[in-house]
This record gives sequence, structure tokens and C-alpha cells, in this order.
Amino acid sequence: MAKKKAGGSAKNLRDSNPKYLGVKTGDGQTVKSGMVLVRQRGTRIHPGIHVKKGKDDTLFATTAGIVKFTTKKKKKFDGRLKQTKFVNIIQK
Repeated sequence: MAKKKAGGSAKNLRDSNPKYLGVKTGDGQTVKSGMVLVRQRGTRIHPGIHVKKGKDDTLFATTAGIVKFTTKKKKKFDGRLKQTKFVNIIQK
């Protein structure tokens, strides 16, 4: 006879790896070309001057300079104005 009872196999005990999303460089920091500024799902923060958006919505710098976050009122499709965040690179 077995001394230990069967443990069973639960299928819901696995967990996915963290994705490390969020702002990677703060306002006023100096960055080099190609450095990641924001990792995000969807465009919560929009690319501004000297910033491009990757295929997974990651924002990265195209030139070296200083990071500057701004907000701007942008017109939506239904006509209402909504404040939108932008990230820019100001060249030194």
C-alpha cells in the first residue's frame, strides 16, 4: 500500500512572467539615440518630437537629448477634447 495519498495535478497554479511596463526615463533625464522611454500596451503616452513608436507600442528616442513630457488637448473622433500625454526629446 502507498504511504502517501495522490497529490493531484492542479492546472491553474502557473503564473506568467512580469512584463516590466511603464516609464523608463523621467522628465529632464538625458538619453542617447535608441534608448527606450516608455513600455506600454496601447498608446497611453503618444510619441512627440524625435520619438518613434515600436510595433509593441514602445516609445524610443531617435536622437540624443533631454526627455520632456507634455500634455496637449487633442480632438477625438466624436468631437470632444481630451488631454493627451506626449513625450519629446529636446536636443542639446
